[in-house]
Amino acid sequence: MIEKFVNSIKESYQFKGDSITLGAGMFDKVLYNEGLIKIPLKTMNRHGLIAGATGTGKTKTLQLLAEELSQKGVPCVLLDIKGDLSGIAVEGVINDRIKERHRLLNMSWEPYSNFCELLTISGQQGTRLRATVSEFGPVLLSRILGLNETQESVIALVFKYADDRKLLLLDLEDLKTVLQYITNEGKEEIQKNFGSVSPATVGTIFRKVIELEQQGAATFFGERSFDVGELVRINSKGQGVISILRATDLQERPKFFSTFMLQLLAELYSQFPEAGDLEKPKLCFFIDEAHLVFEEANSALLNQLETIIKLIRSKGIGIFFITQNPIDVPDSILSQLGLKIQHALRAFTAKDRKAIKMASENYPETEFYEISNIITELGIGEALVTALNDKGIPTPVIHTMMRAPQSRMDILSDEEIKSLVKNSAIAEYYNEEINRESAAEILKQKIENGEVSDTSAERKTKEEKSTIEKVMDSSITKQVGRTVARELTRGLLGVLGIKTSTRKKGWF
Repeated sequence: MIEKFVNSIKESYQFKGDSITLGAGMFDKVLYNEGLIKIPLKTMNRHGLIAGATGTGKTKTLQLLAEELSQKGVPCVLLDIKGDLSGIAVEGVINDRIKERHRLLNMSWEPYSNFCELLTISGQQGTRLRATVSEFGPVLLSRILGLNETQESVIALVFKYADDRKLLLLDLEDLKTVLQYITNEGKEEIQKNFGSVSPATVGTIFRKVIELEQQGAATFFGERSFDVGELVRINSKGQGVISILRATDLQERPKFFSTFMLQLLAELYSQFPEAGDLEKPKLCFFIDEAHLVFEEANSALLNQLETIIKLIRSKGIGIFFITQNPIDVPDSILSQLGLKIQHALRAFTAKDRKAIKMASENYPETEFYEISNIITELGIGEALVTALNDKGIPTPVIHTMMRAPQSRMDILSDEEIKSLVKNSAIAEYYNEEINRESAAEILKQKIENGEVSDTSAERKTKEEKSTIEKVMDSSITKQVGRTVARELTRGLLGVLGIKTSTRKKGWF
């Protein structure tokens, strides 16, 4: 049986192309270091899952994968929810446990620092990620505000009105100003062109925008907009940048977090060309504490996220979810994941045992292990691994002793964080705040000058209508219905990466 086990590993986990070595196989609690567990780089865009109870080593596995990918020239994005991933930027320090583990694995270990960029969407130190309200679009904005259908139609109207009047919606102040205007000074103009808008509905939306501001979203909306091309830089040593999104304060805002994630993935999808089969991915995206993405997302948001995950693989982008239990990830998304690394689960209650049974059913059957039993017996730094080989065929499940990361397995000090930000090639550029004349300034000036009607906006253009506009013009619905339909269509296309705005090109 032992010989069969080792031969199974050698047949299933040896590949012609470049690969990442995770560790070595174990059988009956004995390590066989000749049975190396490797993952081919060319299938790392097929997405993945790293699961396990708290303290079992899943964060260190994430760190190992990211640093190995970076060293092989693959950029990565890490969502650092707990603040313990930033240590990947500096060299690790060897200790007795690392020495013993690598002695057993018969592998060398050398301290290694990585090419890292600290990002933030709040007030933490790092390169600021921003997006304008217009770039977010009416659909995602409605999702993040938790609006009903009537309220969504008003948001669509706001975007339509702003587009027609060349009013830039850059930040939340612009949005609030337009909302106030359409029920006060601009009420007659809106009623003439779009129909009546309920002040009560606008008031509800306004309060939700204020609530969003109080959650810290005001620091996210605005300029300069972050170009996602910055995420795929490679330095002179051939290292892919590891972009660490510091998001320790997002746990209290799961709805904002999940919507932000969808917007970022949609932006990546829109800017990357179709790639086909590559020898290595263009970018790998690791989402720690993935349950935060899903627990507050409604069905529409989940459907959009599922669509993006299905499509983005063809762009050479791999997405990896890190969570405690596989059941945290919806089945429709779980079925899309090619790599699965399962650390130990603990059975303290009947609910735990049921969850373990469900988790064990996600793995191929094997003659070497009883999955539902061994999943509770795994030690720290051990995991069940199954992946896709270089031909896209699932590999057998193997109990694996994982290698230790070569970077620091701990947090960075404040001084180290400051040093990283200071030495960043992009932080100074994106941390500069720009306040162009936008909707808020234009409408306030208009009110001060007593210009409550906009005759110039009522001049009709002679430009040929698009196909969508022709279809809408043929409808017998009222103009407000056509406007809402068109803007919802634009928003949905925006989610899939079809945008009309031009963006600054990246630094790479």
